[in-house]
Amino acid sequence: MGMTLDFSILLRFTDALALGLWTTIKLTVLCIVLGTSLGFVIGLLRSSGNAFVRGLLGLYVELFRGTPVLIQLFWIFFCLPLILGVEFSNFVSATIALTLYMGAITSETFRASLRSVGREQMDACVALGLPRAAQIVNVILPQAVLRAVPTLLSNAVSLFKESALVSAVGMADLMFIGQNISNNTARPVEVLTVVAAIYFVIAFPLTRAVTVVEQKLLRKFSA
Repeated sequence: MGMTLDFSILLRFTDALALGLWTTIKLTVLCIVLGTSLGFVIGLLRSSGNAFVRGLLGLYVELFRGTPVLIQLFWIFFCLPLILGVEFSNFVSATIALTLYMGAITSETFRASLRSVGREQMDACVALGLPRAAQIVNVILPQAVLRAVPTLLSNAVSLFKESALVSAVGMADLMFIGQNISNNTARPVEVLTVVAAIYFVIAFPLTRAVTVVEQKLLRKFSA
């Protein structure tokens, strides 16, 4: 005889789930802002003429793109404090790990968008005598960001989903709260189904928005 589903049991835990969701959103937004900023700087530096800088940053990018996020999170949570002799909270560890991961994947996005900015525009900046900082802020940055927007949005959605991994280091995010409720109520099907539905309800509209933005930008650049 199959089990009887009872989703009404979750009504007692709406506040806890809402708190977990808020923690997830707060962490995700923070890491998106920090990681995207880091990614732009790295993308810019990897386009420089310094071979050592390019090689060092390339190693960082490939390391964080080529290893599981969970391993990165565990290493920063368990190993980095031993090396530095400093204790990190799970929130700080999660922020560092997801920011470094986001920085690695967005740096490639920015590097590609920077390459797509026409060389003639850079030549025009030089001809006008614009300093390097003005070239970056007024010419390169706006165009590179605009071209990178669809992929950046896609990266942000991916980071939101990857953030569920921080529950593994005891951070009270949505997944962690859901696991605790599941263990306490012995109702894993109902609880984990609702947790998955919450992630989907947030991620799906964002995924569709990425498609819409991408189509609009393609029409803009092809016009």
